[in-house]
Amino acid sequence: MQEVDLIITGAKALLLDSQNTLLDRAAVVSNADQIVAVGQSDQILKKYKAKKMIAADHSLIMPGFVNCHTHAAMTCFRGIADDLELMDWLNNYIFPAEAKNVNPELAYWGSLLGAAEMIKSGTTTFCDMYIFEDETARAAKVAGIRCLIGEVLFDFPSPNFKTPEEGLACTKMLLEKWKGDSLVNIIIEPHALYTCSKPLLTEVKKMAEDYHVPIGLHLLENAAEKKQLEEKFGKGAVSFLKDIGYLDEKLIAFHCVYFSDEDMKMFAEHGCKISHNPASNMKLASGVAPVPEMLKAGITVGLGTDGCASNNNLDMIKEMSTAAKLHKVTRLDPTVLDAQTVVRMATIDGAKALGMDRKIGSLEAGKKADIILIDLNKPHLTPLYNEYSHLAYAASGADVDTVIINGKVVMENRRLLTINEEEVMSKVREIAQKVKESLRK
Repeated sequence: MQEVDLIITGAKALLLDSQNTLLDRAAVVSNADQIVAVGQSDQILKKYKAKKMIAADHSLIMPGFVNCHTHAAMTCFRGIADDLELMDWLNNYIFPAEAKNVNPELAYWGSLLGAAEMIKSGTTTFCDMYIFEDETARAAKVAGIRCLIGEVLFDFPSPNFKTPEEGLACTKMLLEKWKGDSLVNIIIEPHALYTCSKPLLTEVKKMAEDYHVPIGLHLLENAAEKKQLEEKFGKGAVSFLKDIGYLDEKLIAFHCVYFSDEDMKMFAEHGCKISHNPASNMKLASGVAPVPEMLKAGITVGLGTDGCASNNNLDMIKEMSTAAKLHKVTRLDPTVLDAQTVVRMATIDGAKALGMDRKIGSLEAGKKADIILIDLNKPHLTPLYNEYSHLAYAASGADVDTVIINGKVVMENRRLLTINEEEVMSKVREIAQKVKESLRK
C-alpha cells in the first residue's frame, strides 16, 4: 500500500470537474500539497494508507471557494459607512478614513481577520487589492491561505506611496519577493480608469508583460463612472482598454456592471475575465451586471465578495445565493444562473478567472489539495435531494467544518489551527477604536 499524508473518507464529493462528477461514499487522497487520487472509499482504502484519516460520513467534500475580488484588510472598516452611493462612499468616507488610518499594522491584522473569516466560510483562495499588500501576503502565509494579491495603484498618493512611480516600485518588490511562493501570487492592480492615467496604465502593462502576471482593475462599476469615462476618452471604457493593449487573457476586470453587448463581444474575443460582485453592487445600488449575457458570450465569470466595507462579509456561500437570486428577480426568469452555474462560478470558474485553474478549483489528481468539508448533518440541510441546490439556497458559511489548503489542515471541526481568533479580533477592535477617534477630528 502507498503511504500518504491524508485520506478523507465516506462522504459525498462534488468534484467540479468538466463532467460535474458527483461521487457517493467518496474518498480524496492527498500527499504533501497535491491531490493524489479521488474515488470510491472502498477502492481507495485498498491502495492507500494515511498518516491522518478524516471520516466524513455526513459531509460534502468539494474544492474550496475562490473569492475573485476583495480588499481583505477592509475588515477594519466593516460597517463604517453604509447606505451610500458609490462615489459618495469612496470620496467622502472610505478614502478619508484610509488616509488617516491605513498603515502596516492595520493591513496585517485586518488581513488576518479577513483570512480567518474566509477560511471559516470555505474560501481557500482570494484575489486581493489594497494598500500595504506585503502585509496581506504575510498574513496569508501565517493563515495558510492561497492568494493572488496586488498593491492598489493610483495617480494620487496612497498611505503607502507618494507617487505612481513609488507604487510601481512597491509592485516590483512584491513580484520579486514572492516569486515562486507556494501560497502567495502577485497581480498588478491599477485601481480604475478614473483614478489612473494613461502613462501609469502603460507602465503597468509593460511590467505585467515583463513578469508574465495578470492585471486586475475595477471597471464600469456604476452609471456615473460609465458617463465620466466616455466624456474623458471620447469612447467607451472597453474600447479605450483595447486601444492601449489591455484586452487579453491576463486581464481580470472587477464588477463590469455597465457592459454593453459590444463590450462583452470584445471581452469574449480577447479572453478577458470578469469578477461578479453582486452583494456589493446591490448594497451600493450600482446596478446589476449582465452576467447571463456574459456567460452566453463565452466570458469566464468568477464570483467575489468585494471588501467588508461594501458587502459587509466575506462569505462566498452567501455570495452564491445572492448571485443566483438577484438575476432571477431582475429578469423575472427563475431559470437563469441556476445553482450548478453559481457553484462553478465560486470554484472552478473562479480559478479560471484568476488564471489558476490548472492548480485549483476542482478535485482532480495532480491539483493542489485545496479541499473543504461541509457538514450536511444539519436541520436546514435535511433532506438532501440536490447538492448544488443546498449550496446555493440552503447552506451558510457556518456549515463549513474542515478546510485543507495546499495539503495542510487549517481548520478542523470549526477550529482554526493557524490563527488565534481571539487575538486577531482583539487587535482589530483596538484598531477600530483608533479609527473611530480619527473620524471625530
